[in-house]
Amino acid sequence: MTQRLAIFTLLVLASVGALFTARQANAAAAAGLLSDGSTAPTFTLPSQDATPVSLADYKGKWVVLYFYPKDKTSGCTLEAHNFQRDQSKFTALNAAILGVSLDTTDSHKSFCTQENLTFKLLADPEHKVVDEYGVPVKSMGPMSYASRVTYLISPQGKVVKVWPDVKVGNHSEEVLAAIQSAQKS
Repeated sequence: MTQRLAIFTLLVLASVGALFTARQANAAAAAGLLSDGSTAPTFTLPSQDATPVSLADYKGKWVVLYFYPKDKTSGCTLEAHNFQRDQSKFTALNAAILGVSLDTTDSHKSFCTQENLTFKLLADPEHKVVDEYGVPVKSMGPMSYASRVTYLISPQGKVVKVWPDVKVGNHSEEVLAAIQSAQKS
């Protein structure tokens, strides 16, 4: 009985240690993200139609800058559909939605056509903007992808809120609520 208790205790301690280590790793990755109140770095990237899109193009508007892993994957498709569904609500709040991934413009074009997306998806295959915004890049075999992170940028170009670990289910509604709350302040 004592030996079983000792083994159980060791297993629990190992699990807690692994959980603590995973949380530390997540916190360290998040430490590179921009913080609320910081100036959003300017950038220019090509969109799905290969036209350059700059953050400066949206001066005077709220910008939802969301980073996502990969076109045509289930979570990314759901997230994009939810932003598309709420597009008119964002427009009513003077907000633009910009999605960024490491995918190419051709991949974005195909994704937008297939899913009827009308907002801009920006191609960052060299992860210049991904790195500038401190978004962690992960790898799975030969494929690299950006983590799911969203920034809300004010009409004055300041970071108002950061979502470092987005859950796609109700994320669009969370962002809308954050814009409404920030507009009241």
